[in-house]
Amino acid sequence: MTMGIAVGIDLGTTNSAAAVVDPTGVPRIVRNRDGANTTPSVILLQDYGAGDEPLVGAQAKQHASRVGSDVAQHVKRYMGDPTWRFDSATGSSYTSEEISAMILRRLKEDVEVQMNVPVTDAVITVPAYFDDARRLATRHAGEIAGLNVLGVLNEPTAAALAYGVSTRGNTHETVLVYDLGGGTFDVTILNVSGGDFTVLATDGDRRLGGYDFDSELQLMIDEQVRSQGGPSCLDDLNALNVVREQAEQIKKGLSTAATAGALIVVGGASYRVIVERSEFERRIERFLNRTRDLVIDTLESAQLGWADISRVLLVGGSTRVPAVHKMLKVLSGKEPDTSINPDEAVALGAAVQAALLAPEDQETVGYLGGRSAVEGYIGAPVRVQDVTSQGLGEILLERDSDKKINSIIIPRNTPLPARETGYSSTRYDNQVRFVTTVTQGDDRDPEFVVTLGEAIIDIPPYPKGAPIATTYSYDLDQIVHVEVIDETTGLQLETFEIERVSNLKKSQVEEAKKRIGGMTIM
Repeated sequence: MTMGIAVGIDLGTTNSAAAVVDPTGVPRIVRNRDGANTTPSVILLQDYGAGDEPLVGAQAKQHASRVGSDVAQHVKRYMGDPTWRFDSATGSSYTSEEISAMILRRLKEDVEVQMNVPVTDAVITVPAYFDDARRLATRHAGEIAGLNVLGVLNEPTAAALAYGVSTRGNTHETVLVYDLGGGTFDVTILNVSGGDFTVLATDGDRRLGGYDFDSELQLMIDEQVRSQGGPSCLDDLNALNVVREQAEQIKKGLSTAATAGALIVVGGASYRVIVERSEFERRIERFLNRTRDLVIDTLESAQLGWADISRVLLVGGSTRVPAVHKMLKVLSGKEPDTSINPDEAVALGAAVQAALLAPEDQETVGYLGGRSAVEGYIGAPVRVQDVTSQGLGEILLERDSDKKINSIIIPRNTPLPARETGYSSTRYDNQVRFVTTVTQGDDRDPEFVVTLGEAIIDIPPYPKGAPIATTYSYDLDQIVHVEVIDETTGLQLETFEIERVSNLKKSQVEEAKKRIGGMTIM
């Protein structure tokens, strides 16, 4: 029986990639069936008479301008959103986890074809600022795709791993990773010293990325078309898909030239559009300012100044926009580092983590490197210490008041794994139920945090003021666990996973496995 292997997967908003560690300890990208290092995170679902047959990647992206209603893309932005669905031409409805699983299945099968060995395990990356619901949704997507998910790894940490391995452990510096992808932004500061990768602070915005740059370009194109007497390109789906495709090309052109143009065909008429880089940069300035503010906040959280930062490492395809480079150089006083491929670094780092976490017997597969190969290559043991990206807390009532407050139990940027206890008490005599409401966020006002879920726990009929202790913990994947202790008796009342309102139940994951597992992914 052929043993399976572990891979690293960057599940991106616009593009995804898979990588493995070779026997010498070097991570490398595995090309897809099209011969490319990255696969567009785009799925075409059309009815061919026998149900949906998902077409994933470059061909699906090419079809997007013609059959936009049948194309799912930018799905990463909807991970953990229980209300989001993609309805296909057959009338089938898919969750974000299922659509993401189709992309993961495609990546998995491409690696299997290239390496002629089953892929059984994976580390999948997520934005550092993803909360519990989105991390769990990503794990569920991997399970639906038929993978044993060894872990979910923060994207900036993955990029730093790739960078550290590329130096063969010969670096001892404090690195700021600026990760601007297609749909998300993260900033992470970490110490890289030999094989030690210690995250100091992280922050981000899960709905800020190149997608917003493209949207601004679409508005600029639409304005020019209308100024030439044409119709709005934003009111018709097919026209919008044409504009979206051209906006991406213009953005790439502006990375190397002061102007870029396109011919937009709408309603049978052609319109010439010219975009100047200076105007584009003015229009996206507010997005860049948002990333700048998050960088400054993260420096403050780490209690560091720019003099303490050795390197500003650029990750994510959107960092190719010249305005990003210029803004960071002015802000930091340093030349940003572009030594690693921004499209591949995250997948390469995920492959390193997969090698570190993979079962030791997987190293018997002749072309797979495990922990010993990685550590042999860099000449040192590898240790990765990440931090919490979201505060974890509970909703309490203020003493002698009915006002609700969010009590933060585990602050943001606490080293992982993390475990802390919060204390409360019964509100009245003979109270027999205790409600635990779990939150993520860093604000004391419940309105500005996310409610993960709640549990109702039976307790003995104690008098008012009986103490209850609730212990919250983050595991290494930042998945939340809760334990409730009766302080009167010292006995555990319950240990449970919260009933998450934003995620699939176990039975739904199993049903999705069968549904997606029975499909042919093209």
